Order: sequence, then structure tokens, then C-alpha cells
Amino acid sequence: MKIKLIIFDFDGTLADTRQLIVETMQQTIQALGLPTCTDEQCTSMIGLPLKQAFTELIPMSDEMGDRCVDTYRQIFNENNASYVIPTFPHVIDTLFRLSAEGYILTIASSRSRKSLLDFVHTMHLEEIFPYILGADDVIHAKPHPEPVLRTLEAFDCSSEEALVVGDMKYDIEMGRRAGTRTCGVTYGNGSPQELREAGADFVVNDFEKILTLI
Repeated sequence: MKIKLIIFDFDGTLADTRQLIVETMQQTIQALGLPTCTDEQCTSMIGLPLKQAFTELIPMSDEMGDRCVDTYRQIFNENNASYVIPTFPHVIDTLFRLSAEGYILTIASSRSRKSLLDFVHTMHLEEIFPYILGADDVIHAKPHPEPVLRTLEAFDCSSEEALVVGDMKYDIEMGRRAGTRTCGVTYGNGSPQELREAGADFVVNDFEKILTLI
């Protein structure tokens, strides 16, 4: 069945936010006196809801998980003021081409809705994405299928008519659990092996190659 709807992850798929996220995570950990974590360890958590990222990264109480979230957001707002977040090569041109060809383009992210909308606004992509879900818009964030299932319902699409695109295994798992086809991008935060092991139907090293899949 022909693809009508494409659901994109944001961090590591559309925008190169790795440095901003990892530095903010490490500064949060330091501020709260928690055990030091490497860049690689922090990167492996990108894509999970913020509290879950910290609690899986470091054994801690539920209360400390909440403190991590609050501290992270405070530091993130300070850091983000001085960062210019780039998109990955060919992302903008490809998005506009897909939109012009009639595909419905949406975002499902583990980032908060406000932060996500701020980035989309800064990148002048509001007209491209008629539907955006952040972690606080759903009860169950990725890798749970809820973000995909809600998006399918919003546009009255079947799972066979949708493609989920992301850079982490959590994106692929989310799409597979919802019954959609999935595409992993290798230039983000996850490895090609992780994407394939998660069951990605397609794995590409350039965003533009999505055009050849649909």
C-alpha cells in the first residue's frame, strides 16, 4: 500500500542536537553530584523521555529523577540561548519536496512540546508539519506505539500507509509496535547495527534517500 503519512523523530533525525543534549545532561549530573557519564553513555539515552533517560543512565530514586528533569530544563534553557541548532544535510530541501508531493509530514518526539515547537518555529518549518507530538502530549512516550497510533488516528490512515523515520532503536521499536514501516537514519545518534537489530525496514545514510523509498 502506498505511503501517505511520514512520522519523523526530531533529535538526531532532522536536527543535530547531540552536543546540546549531551552537554546539558552532563552539566545536570554534575550539578546534582551524580556519577559522571561519558558522551557515549549520554548519547545512548537520546530518544527516551527525559526522566527515563536519567533513571536508566544512573540508578537513582524517583525523586532524584524529577530533580534531574527540573535541573536539565533550567540548564537547557540557558545553553539553548547560545546554540544555533543545524539541520542535517538535505533535510530542509527533502521535507519541502515531500510536502509538495502531497505527503503528510508529522513529528513524534520525546522532547517537550514547547521545546519542540520553538525549534520548528526557529527553523521555519511550521507549514511543513501540520501535526506535532511531544512527550508531554502522550501518556506513553516512545518506544510505546501511542505517538504513532494517535497520529494515524488524526489523519485516518492505516498503519500500512505510514512510515516512521528515526535515528534510534526507540523510533524503530515505536513504529514496529504500531505496525508501520520504519526507516533508520545512520547519521544521528544510533548505529546502523542497532537500527537493523531493532527491525528497521530500511536504513539510509542520507535523508534525501527517503525519496527513493516511497
